[in-house]
Amino acid sequence: MANFDISGIVQGLHDARQQWRQAHRPATGEVRGIEFPSRDALAAIVGQLKGVLFPMRLGPTGLRQESEEFHVAHALDSALHALLRQVEIELKYSAALQQLTSADSAGQALAATQAFGAALPGIRTMLDSDVLAAYQGDPAARSVDEVLLCYPGILAMIHHRLAHCLYKLGLPLLARIVGELAHAETGIDIHPGATIGAGFFMDHGTGIVIGETAVIGQHVRLYQAVTLGAKRFTTLADGSLQKGQPRHPVVEDDVVIYAGATVLGRITIGKGAVIGGNVWVTHDVAPGARVAQAAAREDGGNGHGDAA
Repeated sequence: MANFDISGIVQGLHDARQQWRQAHRPATGEVRGIEFPSRDALAAIVGQLKGVLFPMRLGPTGLRQESEEFHVAHALDSALHALLRQVEIELKYSAALQQLTSADSAGQALAATQAFGAALPGIRTMLDSDVLAAYQGDPAARSVDEVLLCYPGILAMIHHRLAHCLYKLGLPLLARIVGELAHAETGIDIHPGATIGAGFFMDHGTGIVIGETAVIGQHVRLYQAVTLGAKRFTTLADGSLQKGQPRHPVVEDDVVIYAGATVLGRITIGKGAVIGGNVWVTHDVAPGARVAQAAAREDGGNGHGDAA
């Protein structure tokens, strides 16, 4: 039977943890002795919420339409109670991180969870617009059911619309975990802070990156490997990065951005503009304009064009 130096490994891991905590705790804001939100618990909660939002497609196998309302009520109650526990944990963690005491964390957690639950019908409506945009925008799509069940962009948007709601409720850690669950599964990286309008379609989707302060209008279409990122980062006097500043693009309604395009900085891509494939854009683009990779120039146009 093989023998392993378990005690030595355990001691080595202990020493590594202590070294990290002593060297980096002030800089990283690590909080010791405080419970941390559970990624596994949130994965289970999101799984339940998918069945709440789309019970006949993403709910349990064998669900019958006559049992739909019962399932939604039961799953929603279970998911919200589980979420409440995770919200309480984040609020306590956040207070400890800021060295604050929360007088009514339980009340705050309940109010936030209730607000999240109340937002679910609106989230369903937004997701319906995303599914329809994908179906109408992809000639390969044979039904809206296929889009909902198979398209990674829709999975990413289900997570994002839930995560964005949590983000707006002051729960950025839970929001980030929910977003990263989809990132790991789809390769689509959307920060939960990004604001995305109705009818959003990511064709193929793999490699898309959308930053925290990006603002995207209605009926926007992105192809794979598009980046909506930051051009530069402002630093403080101590050399650390200044956080929370608008630094990602504003993409107005009806914009199309083709595969591999990189759009950086707090710039505006005007309504109806078309950004060709593999273009690097760091300046405002006028409404209806087309930016083509081949000529690397911006031309006035009607907002329609082939993928570059």
